[in-house]
Amino acid sequence: MAKSVLIVDDSLYMRTLIKDALESGGYSVVGQAANGEEAIDLAFELQPDVITLDNILPDMIGTDILKVYQEEGLKSKVVMISAVGQESVVNEGLRLGAKAYIVKPFTNDQLVEAINKA
Repeated sequence: MAKSVLIVDDSLYMRTLIKDALESGGYSVVGQAANGEEAIDLAFELQPDVITLDNILPDMIGTDILKVYQEEGLKSKVVMISAVGQESVVNEGLRLGAKAYIVKPFTNDQLVEAINKA
């Protein structure tokens, strides 16, 4: 069965790009969220295998969302995707449980590979 994915990004363009890349990589995109509140609600509602999480959202930052996932015991694997590539931000994301951190812009292969590893 295809692994289910929830895509979290405030940009419709990025969500579409990620969705196309993952679907061509054999994943099933079960939901999309444009902000932190949706990211949290949908994650617990859908319980996807993997969540792609943008770090900069209109209402929250990705690392704060990761904290909620961790505190509430969400089982989904999280791959962070962000234009912010500072080492401190990357390390915090990984420390909070993200399985990988991809910096935009990325190739479809980089994305699918990171999700496969997660």
